Amino acid sequence: MEQLIYNTYHGRFEKALVDEIVSSAKLIEFKEGDVLIDIGKYIKTVPLLISGAIKIMREDRDKGELLLYFIEKGDTCAMTLACCVGDKKSEVKAIAENDGLVAMIPVVKMEEWLGKYKTWRAFVMESYNDRFTELLGALDNIAFMKMDSRLYNYLLEKAQINRSNVINKTHKEIADDLNSSRVVVSRLLKAMENEGKIKLNRNSIELYPDRR
Repeated sequence: MEQLIYNTYHGRFEKALVDEIVSSAKLIEFKEGDVLIDIGKYIKTVPLLISGAIKIMREDRDKGELLLYFIEKGDTCAMTLACCVGDKKSEVKAIAENDGLVAMIPVVKMEEWLGKYKTWRAFVMESYNDRFTELLGALDNIAFMKMDSRLYNYLLEKAQINRSNVINKTHKEIADDLNSSRVVVSRLLKAMENEGKIKLNRNSIELYPDRR
């Protein structure tokens, strides 16, 4: 597993930093659906994703959950970094989108590397910028897009994350991610099937991205 860290970050970070990541990281394997970070919990380690994908969700007690963004191989979670630096409880939930591996770095190391390694500082700033852009995209989806456009963009993103045009999600699971209802999602998916954009199967959806 140590070799996986080298393969992921070799060339992106200084060799000395990669060596420190290997020596200080705790490698954790996760399965699809595992909750890796929960709302209201203090975060003492920073995740560096080695493989797989993780979705970051915002939760409301009355209105359910809302998908904010995904993190993929080589990424970290900017909102987690912010909680670590401020010693605050997490305001997001991180759920495994599929099976994978994550390297958990102690907070003290993250702070130490900010002053020690130029590439680490650049990585942290880039992560903040990327996640902020994605959050703006999520806000635009909610504020300006109709639900059918939000749903189709969601399917496209799922296909890209999983590198497959077959999306193994139920209508209820999709509705939960989009903070909508199963009835609305099912109706819109059926309309997309009639337009030739997708094919509905039992508990899965086949996407035809070239037929937009």
